[in-house]
Amino acid sequence: MVSKKMKATSTIALSAALVLSMAACGNSNNNESKGATESKGNTATNAPDAETTKTESGKKVTITFQNIYPDPATPSYKMLHELVDQYEKENPNIHIELDTLNTDQQKVKLKTQAASKEIPDITIVNPAAQMKPFVDAKLFAPLNDMLDQNGLKDTYQSGLLDYYSFDGNVYALPDGNNIEVVYYNKELFEQAGIADTPKTFDELLQDVKTLKAKGITPIAIGEKDSWTGSFLFMNILLRTNGGPGFLQDVLDGKKTFEDPAFVEAVDRFQDLVQAGAFPDGATSIDANAGGNIFKSGKAAMWVIGSWETGAIDASSVAGKAGAFQFPSVNGKGDPNEFMLAPGSAFAISANSEHLQETKDFLNFFTLNLPKKQFELKNAVGIGQKVDGDLKGAGYSDLAINISGLFNQVKGGDLAFDNTMNPATAQVHLSSIQNLFVQKVDSAQVAKEHQTAFEANK
Repeated sequence: MVSKKMKATSTIALSAALVLSMAACGNSNNNESKGATESKGNTATNAPDAETTKTESGKKVTITFQNIYPDPATPSYKMLHELVDQYEKENPNIHIELDTLNTDQQKVKLKTQAASKEIPDITIVNPAAQMKPFVDAKLFAPLNDMLDQNGLKDTYQSGLLDYYSFDGNVYALPDGNNIEVVYYNKELFEQAGIADTPKTFDELLQDVKTLKAKGITPIAIGEKDSWTGSFLFMNILLRTNGGPGFLQDVLDGKKTFEDPAFVEAVDRFQDLVQAGAFPDGATSIDANAGGNIFKSGKAAMWVIGSWETGAIDASSVAGKAGAFQFPSVNGKGDPNEFMLAPGSAFAISANSEHLQETKDFLNFFTLNLPKKQFELKNAVGIGQKVDGDLKGAGYSDLAINISGLFNQVKGGDLAFDNTMNPATAQVHLSSIQNLFVQKVDSAQVAKEHQTAFEANK
């Protein structure tokens, strides 16, 4: 199934070339550190009309909604709360209980819940290989019938739901369809005397050294949440491999992790670490805090998914930030091939005590999400079609810049942990995280990956 999905990657990337398309590897703005369960009130909002849930007279229903939108300063947090408030107002017998976590916390909690078959009514899951174990365990309800309600299926970009489908059934609905970019602070570049964005890895490395010499953190990251370093590393591998498909070739037996392209990618990644590209103590900083280093104006660059566009526009660097493609490495790779991030997605527990009510709510939520995100100026990178003019609606130059990059996408790769099985992915995440702490022989890193892959086929 993963192989089939990977072959569809180029189609998905090109469908993202719509004027509007977004959100999280984690989501839109989903890497915050707060973890809490919230009870929602009934504040009225103005959202689009949709069918509301009808319950039996006097029947009180609580739906637990596990989510990854914890930061009140972000547009996605506001979207979530405004839509939940509206639904509760229109359906007084329905209460939506929010279980709010950051990405890594949610992944850990969901695994624990899955082990005891106690999945929340709605939870968050990532596509392809990360979803498959939950689907195989029959923990998620098929959503085909819900997608037929109110034309919901037609709101998604062509081909996007394939990443969340197994054996003809759709098991989750994505919140975004993103590309990874390099955000940069124009003022800090100017302060360091850097006139242009880097087009090659050597230029990027030189910019890192120049910024470091000026006392400016070159690249923000929070590697306590280990997916962040992996996501950056995979950009380098996409280039050293000369294009997409390295992991697929490993899966198909055409290459191994000891291939020169992988070894070179490890070397180049370590070049960044050794040049002081990242904050001190990066492995003790979570993804939210790492992002805030950039959003507070204390770092010159941030390599992350386009889902962060709205959050950057809501931060203190609004108006100062731009974005560019990850550069070529030693003359290899096309900058218009990106790391692709079909978003985190909403899945419903197959064992929900209120299955129909939960489907009705999620239908309402996902139907209304595009318009609400557009209103909140957070529609760049959502996985659903949006009608609207960015410039006319007052979107920032950054958002329009990112939209332009979507139009240049030629193809790309999925993240490591969306491609490989979970056991191999965990070895990879730990191995890359370790590179922030100590310099390691690149051949050893490659062998470690290959051993894990062979042990977990």
